[in-house]
Amino acid sequence: MRMKVIGLIGGMSWESTLEYYRIINESVRDELRGLHSAKCVLYSVDFAEVAELQRQGQWAEAAQLLTSAAQSVEKAGADFVLICTNTMHKLAILIQAGIGIPLLHIADATAEKVKQAGLQRVGLLGTRFTMEDGFYRDRLTNQHGLQVVIPNPEDRANVHRIIYEELCVGTIRPESKVQLAGIMSRLVEMGAQGIILGCTELGLLLDAGDTHVPLFETTRLHALAAVEYALQPQANEALHA
Repeated sequence: MRMKVIGLIGGMSWESTLEYYRIINESVRDELRGLHSAKCVLYSVDFAEVAELQRQGQWAEAAQLLTSAAQSVEKAGADFVLICTNTMHKLAILIQAGIGIPLLHIADATAEKVKQAGLQRVGLLGTRFTMEDGFYRDRLTNQHGLQVVIPNPEDRANVHRIIYEELCVGTIRPESKVQLAGIMSRLVEMGAQGIILGCTELGLLLDAGDTHVPLFETTRLHALAAVEYALQPQANEALHA
């Protein structure tokens, strides 16, 4: 069996990219045993540059930056690529158009697990871009038939602040964990049967004990989907953008 080379576009933030690398290699070791580890190519961007483009709404420039990173990963030998962040999947279609290898979409990997759990209505936490822009919710709804609920405006602002001002710089605060648990409770009151942690940093703070409904931690689900793809002789192309 030929193990495919996993391409990673990381650094958004590196805190969660570290988790991708750990989960991918642990999973390959568990699957193949012995001294096996994953074949990976990582391009890690400067998140400050990306965050500034986000803040200014310069998405075309951000697309150019990440497409260049994806092309570098492809030239380095990657067989497929992951964008190691939920928010920048806003540009997934543009990035996919600029490369000749599949892009495994984080929302698809997550939606498959939601459907396997038999759930139809889920709450979504993430950056304000992920929660408010249509690119993520529409994919979950139009391609996977899921109903998606998001927090109220005040709660959305608080989730966004916690992500950028705390989690992306490695700050873990118990009071923020309590605050996010309250936000998840309100999503459950709105009918959410489960919660998608639609930011790759949220899993650094939240776990299954913080709510009584299932949590879908996108970093882990995306990383595990990459390992499954890498180890399949004939990979399922349905996951790419």
